[in-house]
Amino acid sequence: MQGAGPAMMRVFVYEHLSGGGAADASAELLSAGREMRDAVVQDLLRAGDCVVSAAAGPHAPQVPVPARAVGPPPAGSAADFLAQQAAIHDLVWVIAPESDGVLAQLRHVVHAEHWLGCDAASIALTSSKRATLVHAAKHGLMTPLAFTGSPQTCRWVVKPDDGAGAVATQVHDTHAAACVDADARWQRGESVVLEAWVEGEPMSLSLLSNAGWIELLCVNRQQLAIDAAGVLSFVGVQIDALQHNDPRIGALRIWARTLANAIPGLRGYVGVDLVWHPQHGPVLIEINPRVTMAYVGLSERLDHNLAASVIAAHHRETNHAAA
Repeated sequence: MQGAGPAMMRVFVYEHLSGGGAADASAELLSAGREMRDAVVQDLLRAGDCVVSAAAGPHAPQVPVPARAVGPPPAGSAADFLAQQAAIHDLVWVIAPESDGVLAQLRHVVHAEHWLGCDAASIALTSSKRATLVHAAKHGLMTPLAFTGSPQTCRWVVKPDDGAGAVATQVHDTHAAACVDADARWQRGESVVLEAWVEGEPMSLSLLSNAGWIELLCVNRQQLAIDAAGVLSFVGVQIDALQHNDPRIGALRIWARTLANAIPGLRGYVGVDLVWHPQHGPVLIEINPRVTMAYVGLSERLDHNLAASVIAAHHRETNHAAA
């Protein structure tokens, strides 16, 4: 921390996989985690008023210079490690999966004044895909729940209720086959959801949110693949994929405001997965209350430092609360 002037903020970035929080992470997921961590760190360094430290586990020991790499202790939990670092930093930015309550647990050990991200209530809600859809539907947003009894629904999807990305996601051609899959998972003690598969264009939104206010940064195109056995996989994301005169952008901007009103605890960078249905427009699939892969390269694409905007919005809110 030496060399920090009086106006410099000490920011700690913790990405769960690259930070050593999951010893069994696949090489693919570890690479994605490292990319997200480094993108946030680089933005913070470019902001010019931050002294940045980042968690660096044994499989991702290098962080962008001049950020300081902080290795987790050999013993102790991720929550303990984060709490220790939060005590010596002004701000903490966490990127972690919602699965198994990881993100919610980490949120619990950092005071709201220092946490750059969504509040505890919105993390708890969005950590359950089913609860998110039920809540959104009550606020007038279209979700796969509306397609459950539709004769046009030809396929069904079974996936973890708290899963990240396309992990353990299976698409079935019949409702009966989906029920067999879901029942087998339930009997194994897994928490799963069975939903109508919504036909249309898979998209994601990159949002900047703060206290009920929300800005649509860009619309991204999700690249998904379904193999012959029905296994869904995430191939990649094309950021800022729509032409700026595409009429869907205006509709999605209004839709995002409805989402922010429905979940006012969304804060900072938020990713939203949806399908654009040919007749019904945007259909919510899930909300990621954290940085997603769409963040990587986005500041350069938009010529706008997103990390600086996240911090500025956080300071506006905390200053308003203190006034």
